[in-house]
Amino acid sequence: MDAQAAFDSIRSVASEVVSEDELKALCAKAAKGDKPRAYIGFEPSGTAHIGWMVCTETVKRLTAAGFEVTIFLADWHAQINGKLGGDLASIQRCGRYMEEAFEALGVPRASVKYVYANAFAPDPNYWELVVKVMGKTTLARMRRAMTIMGRGEDEGDGDMAKFLYPAMQVADIFYLGIDLAYGGLDQRHAHMLARDVAHSLGRKAPTALHTPLVPGLKAQGGRMDPVEVKMSKSDPDSGIFIHDSLDDIARKVKGAHCPAKEVEGNPVLDLTRLVVWPRLAALGGAFTISRPEKFGGNKAYTDFAALSADFAAGTLHPMDLKNGVAAALSKLLEPVRTYFAAHPDNWQFIQNLRKTR
Repeated sequence: MDAQAAFDSIRSVASEVVSEDELKALCAKAAKGDKPRAYIGFEPSGTAHIGWMVCTETVKRLTAAGFEVTIFLADWHAQINGKLGGDLASIQRCGRYMEEAFEALGVPRASVKYVYANAFAPDPNYWELVVKVMGKTTLARMRRAMTIMGRGEDEGDGDMAKFLYPAMQVADIFYLGIDLAYGGLDQRHAHMLARDVAHSLGRKAPTALHTPLVPGLKAQGGRMDPVEVKMSKSDPDSGIFIHDSLDDIARKVKGAHCPAKEVEGNPVLDLTRLVVWPRLAALGGAFTISRPEKFGGNKAYTDFAALSADFAAGTLHPMDLKNGVAAALSKLLEPVRTYFAAHPDNWQFIQNLRKTR
């Protein structure tokens, strides 16, 4: 892939790139076969939801552009954050489930590298780097960065270990020699911290790539903070999991916030734009609304702007949109169901773990 095509492909799915000139330079490097290093970090902490489909789409674009992509499974970070009861063995088993989830969502295992934080633990050079990062920032900045953990700024005061977390995430980037740090918008604080302290530590500042966050189905309120309303595991009926059945998906989407004629802050439209639309090819090239003739009959959309305009005008009813989204998601998740039917062990372990907690 040539450099401009690579840049256009990656930039088209991002909300923000810091900076675009840096990304262009990395794409040019990749086009020459030099393979710049990109990474995204995940806490192994439970079941994958469809917000992951934004991530997997971006990872596929990065690998197609010639980047070497590391998927960093932050097991020590999850332990600090109290995930899965803080049990490292369970967290690492969840990491293996996450590797399978990426593969089920269309990221070939051979196209990426999986690295666990536990691989760094024996190396004193890593912990020296963590301490150096902490020495180049302030307690207030660390507290603000706690949003990357899905926690408020004041939540670390009862657990000093949590102040290590942002510094560890920055140290991860430097230790791995990352050229491009990728994440959702909720990871911006950590990436900007890495850029801010890089020069003083003699490290290269990573280019930062941030993609949109898929909102929870109950999100409402127009211009709400995307981090606050993002889809999560904490409210099962506000999120769609990659293992959900057709009936589960239909029930959840039916109950989603989707006021007629309102486009901004509409989670069903956002879900359509961020998850369904990049995968039109898998849906036969179009997003289809099935409805009786008295309500306008079936209609196939190949342009999101046209769908959005019809919804804003009231010619596309919320329930028809919901039915179309539910059907599309069910079809898109068929390969996931097939994959985990053949690889059930780690997924079943996570299910059983959830029942005992």
